[in-house]
Parts: sequence; structure tokens; C-alpha cells
Amino acid sequence: LLNQPRLLETPPWILIRASKNSLAFMLGDRKRSDKMSGFNWTPTELQEIVDGNELVIFMKGTPEQPQCGFSSRGSQIVSAFAREVGLEQFACVNVLSDPRARTALKEWSDFPTIPQVFVHGELIGGSDIVLEMFQDGSLLEMYEAGRA
Repeated sequence: LLNQPRLLETPPWILIRASKNSLAFMLGDRKRSDKMSGFNWTPTELQEIVDGNELVIFMKGTPEQPQCGFSSRGSQIVSAFAREVGLEQFACVNVLSDPRARTALKEWSDFPTIPQVFVHGELIGGSDIVLEMFQDGSLLEMYEAGRA
């Protein structure tokens, strides 16, 4: 993987560039990086992330270094799905990067667990729900409907 940022040196939000065989971790453009340095986990900021990206996973850790089994499974599904639909990148937010993150996210989304996956701004759920939707094709249907 190219130019992997270390967790402590990066903002909590990174873009993941999906390729056929691997993932490359990238920070958003400089403007976004500067903006994220003052990230406060407000509902407005969280909404901007999900509205600004077709596919978002809020997880413990990153796809390369997940910090729990559910986040690991969720990121594997999201990565596979991104490759399947030809999505060049998706957003990953590491909720362990700030002690305020998990509480703020759960209150904002009104969903009790992590990871949380969003497609076109809509909360899908955690790793179990996303896996089921990926397997039965409903995740693809939802994604394509949101692109129309």
C-alpha cells in the first residue's frame, strides 16, 4: 500500500482508494485535511461526511488496521463492494481517533453500534446488516438507485 498515513498523524477522516487488488490510503485534499484538523464531531460535520461521499464507514481503526472484529468485517465488505461497483474511493472515519467520536456518532445516527455504514447519505447499519445486503444484492440495488 502506498503512502500509508500513521493514525496519530492524520485527521480521523481518510479516503480509501479502491483498486482491483489493493487499497491505497489517502488523505483528502489539503483543504479537507486542514478542515479536519479542527473536527469537533458535531452533527453538521458528520452529516457533511456522509453527504459528501457515496460510501462511508465509521469504524474502529482503518481497513488496514481494524481494531475490532466487526469493524474488520465491515471494512472488508465495504472494500469489496467498492471494487464491485467500480467506486474509486470511499470514506473511512476512525472513531478511535478522538474520545468524543463514538458517543457523538451514536447520538447523531441514533444507532447503537460500530461500525456504521452509509450509502448515499443513508445509514445502512453495522457489519451484519451490510453483509446480508451485500450477499442478497439489496446493497447494490440501493447504491444504484441512489446514483439515478
